[in-house]
Amino acid sequence: MSGLRTGFRRREALRLLAGSLAAVPIAACGILPQVSQPVDLYTLTPKTTFGDPPAKVNWQLVVERPVAAAGIDSARIALQKDPYQLQYFAKAAWTDNAPAMVQTLLIESFENSGAIIAVGREAIGLKPDFLVKTDLREFQAYYDGANPVPDVWVRMIAKVVKMPERRIIATSVADSRVTAAGSKFTDVIDAFDTALGDVLKRIVVFTLNVKDE
Repeated sequence: MSGLRTGFRRREALRLLAGSLAAVPIAACGILPQVSQPVDLYTLTPKTTFGDPPAKVNWQLVVERPVAAAGIDSARIALQKDPYQLQYFAKAAWTDNAPAMVQTLLIESFENSGAIIAVGREAIGLKPDFLVKTDLREFQAYYDGANPVPDVWVRMIAKVVKMPERRIIATSVADSRVTAAGSKFTDVIDAFDTALGDVLKRIVVFTLNVKDE
C-alpha cells in the first residue's frame, strides 16, 4: 500500500507541476513592457555662408569627434532650469548622439567653405596636416524661472593640432547664446540651429586662418 500511495503522490506532484508550467506564458504576458511611444527625431544644419570667404589653404584636415560630458554625450535633447540639474525634453531626440552630430556638421561646414583641399574624420584614412580637437561644453536650452521661452547655449573649445608632431598651435573658444522666438518646441530647435551655426562658423574661420609659426 505504501508503494501505491508513493506512486499516487508522485503523479499528483507531476500534474501540479505541469499545470503551473502551462500557466507561465499566460502570466508572463502581464509583465511584458508596453510599446514605447514614438520619439520625434531632429537634426541641425551645417554652416553654408561665411560673410567674407576664408582664405584658401592647401592642406588636409581631420575633425575629431567632440569630447563631451556624459549628460550631453547623448541623443536626448538637454535642458536646464537651474545650474545644478540637467534634464531632457520628452518624446524628442537628435538623430545621433550630440557630439557625433556636431562632428558631422562641422565637417560639412568646412566643406561648404570651399577653402580646403580635404577634410574628414579619422576613420576615412586621411593623412592630415592638422587636426581639430573640440570640447562640447554647453549644448542645452536654459529656462530662467517661469519664463517659457528659453535661451539655447552652445559653447565649444577648439584646438588646432599640427601633425605629425601633434603639437597644439592654436586654441579658441566659440560661444553663442540665442533666445528662442517662442515657447514652441520648433522655436527651441530653431534656436539650437542658429546658436550652433554661429559656433561652427567661428571654428571654421578660426581654423582656416591659423598660421603655423
